[in-house]
Amino acid sequence: MATGTTTRRSLLRSLWHRTRAESEDDAEAGRSIVMPVQKVAAPLRQVLRRLVIALSVLGATTLLVYLDSGGYHDNADGSVDFLDSAYYATVTLSTTGYGDITPVSDAARLTNIFVITPLRVLFLIILVGTTLEVLTERTRSQVRVHRWRSRMRDHTVVVGYGTKGRHAIETLLGQGKPKDGIVVVDPQKKAVDAASADGLVAVLGDATRSDTLLRAELQRAAQVVVCTERDDTAALVTLTARQLNKHATIVVAVREDENVPLLRQSGANTVVTSSSSAGRLLGMSMMSPNVGTVLEDLLTYGNGLDVAERPVTKHEAGSSPRACDDLVVAVVRGHRLLHFSDPEAATLQLADRLITIREARVGGEA
Repeated sequence: MATGTTTRRSLLRSLWHRTRAESEDDAEAGRSIVMPVQKVAAPLRQVLRRLVIALSVLGATTLLVYLDSGGYHDNADGSVDFLDSAYYATVTLSTTGYGDITPVSDAARLTNIFVITPLRVLFLIILVGTTLEVLTERTRSQVRVHRWRSRMRDHTVVVGYGTKGRHAIETLLGQGKPKDGIVVVDPQKKAVDAASADGLVAVLGDATRSDTLLRAELQRAAQVVVCTERDDTAALVTLTARQLNKHATIVVAVREDENVPLLRQSGANTVVTSSSSAGRLLGMSMMSPNVGTVLEDLLTYGNGLDVAERPVTKHEAGSSPRACDDLVVAVVRGHRLLHFSDPEAATLQLADRLITIREARVGGEA
């Protein structure tokens, strides 16, 4: 027993050093949390829009002054023409105020108080708006991250946003999982940006490190899906995840069958072997293309037929699985999985859950 434990520790230590050496070759750009991309106007369009508004305010003020030019006095020649009106509007809105042109009539002064002064405030807001937006962008991002972290509970962490990770997320979304309940972790900036563009929260960093998984709030997650490219990396991620969260359900994808026991010892609840599963599907498709087509259909959620788990309804309790409307292939009773032909599953109990094959529902509706 001691020898087996020592061997396992040596293997894990070897895997750790090898993965760490590889990760050090890739310079990490950071491990910041990337929130979903928000639709905003292009910077040039924002500047042009602000410029048009500012010129409109300037033009309106110039027109107001020119229409009441008799109520203003110019120290240079005593009269105010259109150019003088534009000049007065410019120095007034910019708060320069040289004092060479002044309102002298009651109407002109009232216009300055109730119209031109609010326009001056609006003009200043437009001028400093871009600068304030740049200065507050980082603060807004920090506030978004803080709010997100404070409300994350029982979410799903998906490690790896490659082909397997994307399809896993598509299936989760099809089953009704909201996007804000999924967090992606990936060491590649390109993958993190893609996840953010798809409306998902993403964490950039090495998932074998505790600090990266903590940023994904894994310690409060309900499920963890590990879809890394290498089996040794998957083992290290699973070990780290299980250390941080003792109760989460961890599902891991590996390439080789020989690594399944190691992943289970590392804390994985379910291990899916991609290469052997694909090989079995190829073999069955060769013997019977129709069988391969049906299996592919079952594995593609939301298309044709779906495999789903649901609770037993009140009117189904006490009856046989064959009496259910959908096709029951297994019964989950407590922590046991019973085949539909198992004598213990002949009578359904209200606390049971059913693994069924049903017609695909649009949008993952129950």
